[in-house]
Amino acid sequence: MILKGTLPGLNDYLRAERSFTRRGGKGHSCGNDMKQECQMLICNAIRLQLKRLRIHNPVFIKYKFYEPNRKRDLDNIAGVAHKFVQDSLVKCGVLENDGWDNITGFSDQFFLDRYNPRIEITIQEEGGTGEHT
Repeated sequence: MILKGTLPGLNDYLRAERSFTRRGGKGHSCGNDMKQECQMLICNAIRLQLKRLRIHNPVFIKYKFYEPNRKRDLDNIAGVAHKFVQDSLVKCGVLENDGWDNITGFSDQFFLDRYNPRIEITIQEEGGTGEHT
């Protein structure tokens, strides 16, 4: 699966989590808004590219991050992406859950591509039953 562009970094998400807006007399976290917006975009990509894929076996997820420049630290790039992508895979029904029994691990690779920033995600079913990109 390919997500075009980049996702917010960990620093952006933490900054949003610390900011609040007033709605109906109650405080509202802007971090949740960021997560919901990103999950909507990721879920759209999942539905278009993975169709109605359902995986019942444990998986290993490979992330390839293509950044437009070297401005963000590697952990800043990947930290929130893991959370948003894996939560979206569960939300869309591709994975049953994103806990230890469902995701055995993940790997990250980082590249530069000024003209086509993106995240390439490969879901590898444990036991050699298949690889989904």
